[in-house]
Amino acid sequence: MNRVSQAYERIRQVDRPEIWIDLRPQDEVQAEFAAARGPLAGKLVAVKGNIDVAGLPTTAACPAYAYQPSADAPVIAQLRAAGAVVLGTTNMDQFATGLVGTRSPHGAVRNAIDPARVSGGSSSGSAVAVALGIVDIALGTDTAGSGRVPAAFNGIVGLKPTYGLISTDGVVPACRSLDCVSIFARTVREASQALACVSAQPPAPVLPLPYRLGVPSDLGALAPGWAEAFAAAASRFAGATLVPIDISPFVAVARLLYEGSFVAERYTAVGEFIDAHRSEVDPTVAAIISSARDVPAHKFFRDQEELARLDSLAAAQLDLVDALLIPTTVEHPTIAEVEADPIGVNARLGRFTNFANLLGLAALAIPAGTVDGLPFGVSLVGKAFTDNTLAAMAEQLTSADTHAHGEEPRDEASRPAGLGRAATQVRAKTAQIAVVGAHLTGQPLNNELVSRGGVLTQQTKTAPAYRLYALDTVPPKPGLVRDLAGAAVEAEVWELPVAEFGSFVAALPSPMAIGKVELADGTWVPGFTCERHALTGAEEITSYGGWRAYLNRG
Repeated sequence: MNRVSQAYERIRQVDRPEIWIDLRPQDEVQAEFAAARGPLAGKLVAVKGNIDVAGLPTTAACPAYAYQPSADAPVIAQLRAAGAVVLGTTNMDQFATGLVGTRSPHGAVRNAIDPARVSGGSSSGSAVAVALGIVDIALGTDTAGSGRVPAAFNGIVGLKPTYGLISTDGVVPACRSLDCVSIFARTVREASQALACVSAQPPAPVLPLPYRLGVPSDLGALAPGWAEAFAAAASRFAGATLVPIDISPFVAVARLLYEGSFVAERYTAVGEFIDAHRSEVDPTVAAIISSARDVPAHKFFRDQEELARLDSLAAAQLDLVDALLIPTTVEHPTIAEVEADPIGVNARLGRFTNFANLLGLAALAIPAGTVDGLPFGVSLVGKAFTDNTLAAMAEQLTSADTHAHGEEPRDEASRPAGLGRAATQVRAKTAQIAVVGAHLTGQPLNNELVSRGGVLTQQTKTAPAYRLYALDTVPPKPGLVRDLAGAAVEAEVWELPVAEFGSFVAALPSPMAIGKVELADGTWVPGFTCERHALTGAEEITSYGGWRAYLNRG
């Protein structure tokens, strides 16, 4: 059975008619597939229903709005030129207004793993078509998180590129100044390959090791088990130094998107149509967009000033790190829960996504395990045009997940439908931490480990590749930095419950950070390191062999 026949058979097997708005005839797809040439030849693509595909109506999930495009949107033309073949257009939250996937006359798009739960929106059909193995790649759009939340809920990759990297011509706008075309795939590599075919993005850079990964010092309320899953994911980034950052300016920007005046741009896009066709539009969508008509101009200018202020604060936090690591969203609601509170649930889901486009950032959502049998996802967020840097970082996590449990990389076809390479069950109940100073047994900060249920598992030394410095801090503590010309340093390895690891990292004061530390036996574990700027003027104490020996010097 060839790839096209497999896709149509898969559509019949899963029996999810709500995924699609329009499907192309199988013989037409087969003929185009056979003639396809290019780097994406052999790939089938699903396209969100607000992106123009020649020969299919563009509806934005509103039949009364439908029109026949005269040509493909540029992004579709580029995919086809690269050899990809479009299977059909997919269901969505109407007019791309929502993060739930339930606001459509074609029905709620059910989650790929648990049909009682939402698939995430607004690019719901596209995400589920990838997760169920029907297509290889799918296009969505992402204004507030619509290319990332569905990825998290369905265990796949969601790439939200830097604004402007992919043309939005031929896309029904939600907020034209913020809209991005997004890419869904089962692996980071597939998503990156598709991005390369539709943009002028250069190859991924070589990552400096260790790179600095910002983790929020306060995540706020999350679904049960999600904080632990996030801490476990953060600890698996090979080569990363974890740096606590203040997420509050990003969250404040996220609230501005819908609680402020920027929502008025949604009325500019389709508001007049909705006013004229109120009975033919989803009631929740109509209420959101029509209410934006009456936003006063003075509020917009006030919110612009507030955005500029918050942008400066957020930029200062991003300057401390190479990228930000956050949970993609905060909970995974059921369809019934959304029906009971459509506005409130939707608003909560955007805490970690709504800010990205207002701040001009790139983002990449990746699977990072499961919680209670459902996919859990994290997102990497970086400055504009760091798209390929984020992809390289994401490969670090997926590689760590593949090998951490003794697994060999598997062919994509052998993986469970709906779960990407990184979507393995979070098995670890504890996280290791190597300490070399004030957290050693008997030292003044050791209680920070003991009070969190920490257990000493090993007294050892680092590999002979480190230097130790006495820092001017209260209480006194050392700074450990890697240097191949250095020496071995006394160390202890502690195990912390995964549930406590995140709060421990978040409480670290500057210049302390968590990075990978090589031990004497050649293994690498998370451990205390130090930002190099703090070493200016500090006394090197490597020759003492460790912090205790330095303190006990005669």
